[in-house]
Amino acid sequence: MSNNQFDVIIPARFSSTRLPGKPLADIAGKPMIQRVYEQAGKSAARSVIVATDDARVEEAVKAFGGEVCLTSPDHASGTDRLQEVVQQLGLAPEAIVVNVQGDEPFIPPQVINQVAANLAANPTASVATLAEEILHTEDFINPNVVKVVCDRHGMARYFSRAPVPWPRDAFAVEHALMPAGLHPRRHIGIYAYRVALLNRFVTWDMAPIEKMEALEQLRVLYEGEQIHVDDACAEVPGGVDTQADLEMARNLISAGEAP
Repeated sequence: MSNNQFDVIIPARFSSTRLPGKPLADIAGKPMIQRVYEQAGKSAARSVIVATDDARVEEAVKAFGGEVCLTSPDHASGTDRLQEVVQQLGLAPEAIVVNVQGDEPFIPPQVINQVAANLAANPTASVATLAEEILHTEDFINPNVVKVVCDRHGMARYFSRAPVPWPRDAFAVEHALMPAGLHPRRHIGIYAYRVALLNRFVTWDMAPIEKMEALEQLRVLYEGEQIHVDDACAEVPGGVDTQADLEMARNLISAGEAP
């Protein structure tokens, strides 16, 4: 496989606490999973596969002509589900797969290409992901906005829900404004993996820092693996997590204003 080849896998669980049946939620005449699939299909991926644990999602994907793998319902995480799919497909250890979340109907194809190319270009990394600058204090201190700190080579050193790096002196005086020189970065949850990393990942126990922060990518760092991080080449809209998000997505498409 040449360096520029990759596959996209879209994990899609039917069960969602905040939005049950989320992958099949209708967005202007198409189930959400179809809109995600079509966006991923605009990337340079050689194949796009939905990974699901539910026959209803499997049936819906087949109905629109998509490729789907039915996986075990017992996986602890989307990464475990990904590994089962690469095993089913018999992908080589050096192959690259991109994990696109099943609730991102507006994912820009160019960021899928970007994260795959970044991993191919950085042989010391096992994983690649993306980020963007945080511009507002309320986002910086929000625990739902995951922050990432990198070294000079673009490799992640830590992911946290805490505001890092903490501007000690500036925030001792004023919390309302982002101080000059502070350029914190928000992690964007799209990943490219080498298959060999996925095969190792499923053998590891949860890391203490992963349990504490509830961030699965910390398991990779804890085990001494490298994660490459780059600023996204296009704005990545947030996923559809709630009924309000779903209504917004429907309205954007109906108004012809989808990103």
